[in-house]
Amino acid sequence: MSNKTLLAIDVGSTSITAVIAKNNLDGKINILGTGTSKSEGINKGSITNIEVASKAIKNAVNIARGSTSEVIDSSVISISGAYTKGLRSLGSVNVPNGLITETEINQVMQMALYNATIIPEYEVVHVLPIFFKVDDSKDVENPLNMNGSRLEVSVYIVTAKRTALTNVKSALKQAGIELTNFVLDGYASAISLLDEQQNKFGATVINIGGTTTEFVSYKGSSIVFNGFIPVGSNHITNDLSVMLHTPPNAAETLKIKYGNLLKSNENEDLTIKKVKIPRIGDEQSTSEVSLDHIQTIIHARVEEILVLVRNKLRQSGIQENIGAGIVITGGMSQLSGIKELATKVFENTPIKISNPINIKNGYMNFDDPTLSTTVGLLFYGLDDNRAYELDSNKKLMKRAIKKEELTIPPIQKEEPVIKEEKLKEKINETLEKEDNTKLPTLSKKDKGRGMSRFWSKVSEWF
Repeated sequence: MSNKTLLAIDVGSTSITAVIAKNNLDGKINILGTGTSKSEGINKGSITNIEVASKAIKNAVNIARGSTSEVIDSSVISISGAYTKGLRSLGSVNVPNGLITETEINQVMQMALYNATIIPEYEVVHVLPIFFKVDDSKDVENPLNMNGSRLEVSVYIVTAKRTALTNVKSALKQAGIELTNFVLDGYASAISLLDEQQNKFGATVINIGGTTTEFVSYKGSSIVFNGFIPVGSNHITNDLSVMLHTPPNAAETLKIKYGNLLKSNENEDLTIKKVKIPRIGDEQSTSEVSLDHIQTIIHARVEEILVLVRNKLRQSGIQENIGAGIVITGGMSQLSGIKELATKVFENTPIKISNPINIKNGYMNFDDPTLSTTVGLLFYGLDDNRAYELDSNKKLMKRAIKKEELTIPPIQKEEPVIKEEKLKEKINETLEKEDNTKLPTLSKKDKGRGMSRFWSKVSEWF
């Protein structure tokens, strides 16, 4: 189990969240500090002002560091899908000893990366295995310790523009942060939301943020498609401001307070039919606007976002393979009626509005759709039981060996069967009398005496 201290930074379109955490003795994530700051110097997922963005990131990290004195061992930061491209590739290697180890898994994934046609100005962020193949056995999830003569893999590769990644590195460097890994925003969200069944049968996660909409499709515990749309909930605010001639802050209030995608006749208890709003340029005077008109504007923008996602999924051929349905998260997922609208747009595909796994701590509540990426980053950096992949440094992320997988082969002795059974009976009787839940601590001089005492006792029985 990894016990390193991790700094996770989610660079969102409206806010930057920094979390410092490590695994405790039980293997659960222990939050040591959190910090948030307003997202500045960033537009639609891309850094537009390194100096300003650096200050915003540094501010969030400093707030998180104020709660702990732990030395940070590694850091992960989310990157937007705005400047990423996905592609597939294949790789194959021979297994010289007939037993597949992590060495062969690393080699075959590196071969798949080598075989891929990557655009020169792009860098690798993730290499994720869709499935392995051992000889004639297809769709092998984990080939480790399997016997075979040939290992093949199909991978999905996420690449990002080198200039965009360099800008992020520069912003972090100015903030005094040494980066370990980049993580795709949508990938992190999926890690925090999807369960094993959804991964297996295929699901798409749509994270609708302030100015961006990120989505990834899973199949067989791997990404098979990722996409990005430069539209988010802030565009609803802008639409209301422009069409109702009201200041942006008033438009934001309208969106939060009266945003509803359900028809008015479905809410019979709604007594308010009109609301007064200030006029832009002359905030002293007000005008009345019907709620139906406000909700029509909101409905049009949300429907547009969902239709754009649907069209991209159709073009990729993914939509027909979403057996477990669509999971919607992010700030806009809290909008009343979005599940019903999404069900119509995606033609009765199962829709789920989901929050990330809530990591219990004394700093913040993670049961919040706006923190899906943040929680995913923590699991990416600290969960030892994840699938194989090549990270942004092109290094293999290994599975941890569980305690139950560590078995000691029995010592074979040519003893008579009857004598062996009597020995087992004697040992079981002794163990039943003793509390064997805790092992005694041996001193250095006693370490070599344990077995001799054991066999001496056995010889006394016989």
